[in-house]
Amino acid sequence: MEILRQLADLCLQAVPTVIIVFLFYLFLRANFFRPLERAMAERAKRIDGAKAEAAAAQATAKNEIERYNEAMKKALAEIYVEQEAARQAALDERAKLLKALRSRNQETIQAAKERIAAEVAAARTEIERQTPAFANQITRMILERSGPSTGDRR
Repeated sequence: MEILRQLADLCLQAVPTVIIVFLFYLFLRANFFRPLERAMAERAKRIDGAKAEAAAAQATAKNEIERYNEAMKKALAEIYVEQEAARQAALDERAKLLKALRSRNQETIQAAKERIAAEVAAARTEIERQTPAFANQITRMILERSGPSTGDRR
């Protein structure tokens, strides 16, 4: 029984300590834990808001990048079309120049052929005109050489 009484005294002595610990818990809860929980909840809310803003900004940036890439593709396609048109125009101009040069060269060649043909005809006419005179001259030269030498032999 003595033990029970000692236990009762011990419990009675522990009551003020339990009350002080309980009051300290209430004080800490009211002055420390609740403001800390509120601050953490507000921080979590701000983090979630910032994450949502970042996701929205990222989606907007992604859309902007897609529009930019589409615009770049369009611009490159237009540039390629313009380059192809310029290349085709240059090839057409080159073909025209080559055709004109060939035509001019053909005319020059034809004129040269006609001039050469005329010179050949003129030379042939001159040769035909001078042929009897040359023939007479050659005959005279042959006769002059053979004439005195045959006369000496007789």
